[in-house]
Amino acid sequence: MSDNMVECRDLIYKYAANEGELAKVAVDGVNLSVKKGEFIVVLGRNGSGKSTLAKHVNALLLPSGGKMYVDGLDTSDANNLWNIRNKAGMVFQNPDNQIVATIVEEDVAFGPENLGVEPSEIRARVEDSLKKVDMFDYKRHAPHLLSGGQKQRIAIAGILAMRPQCIVFDEPTAMLDPSGRKEVIKTIKDINENYGITIILITHFMEEAAEADRIIVMDQGSIKLEGTPRDIFSQVPVMKNIGLDVPQVTELAYELQKSGIKIDTNILSIDEMVNALCQLK
Repeated sequence: MSDNMVECRDLIYKYAANEGELAKVAVDGVNLSVKKGEFIVVLGRNGSGKSTLAKHVNALLLPSGGKMYVDGLDTSDANNLWNIRNKAGMVFQNPDNQIVATIVEEDVAFGPENLGVEPSEIRARVEDSLKKVDMFDYKRHAPHLLSGGQKQRIAIAGILAMRPQCIVFDEPTAMLDPSGRKEVIKTIKDINENYGITIILITHFMEEAAEADRIIVMDQGSIKLEGTPRDIFSQVPVMKNIGLDVPQVTELAYELQKSGIKIDTNILSIDEMVNALCQLK
């Protein structure tokens, strides 16, 4: 058994062209391994290919060239589809599009019911999943009355109830306010750290990316940078060149250093910035 949850080998994906046009290459020869239990973030401008790559993980899209393996299973093999979708769940941008029932616990039960899980086991999974996302007290509530952050946590509980080994989050906080974003990122970190679930998070928010084990930066369908948040964000000019930001404190450190102040530029948090400033002579 491989210790990789996800593996792309020379992955290519082309969108079908209209007549007389060339097919658009959205993912261009990507090689990537994601270890089991790892928390990775994929960054890139709109059109960089990051969402297209993510949709290959649970076989919503199939490669035009190369291979995508999920826990060793080839996504191109139709016989593996059911297994792959059991292993890899997906949470999208808009929580309203993912909620199917009028009561929270029924919504969370929807996935395992479709998998044919025994009713007593479904009940146990629903309770367990709602506890994991800190929404157990809302199990009899109507989802449409909840906040955006709470709805997104319900969507995560619905995926957890299917017992996946990997969850892909495609900009899950894009439509949320700052407090909702915090709730969801805390939930994502918790399920990664406490339950060993592999996380692939696509986000536009650099502060969220700073929480990952590893960052992949995509541009024009290929991987341009790969490394820890400190490695990636300390390369401020390179990131700006690709059209991406870095966390505000990292940018501040970079500007201070540029203006002649001797300060470390691989700062990721306000606390680290305060420490660095206090140590300046």
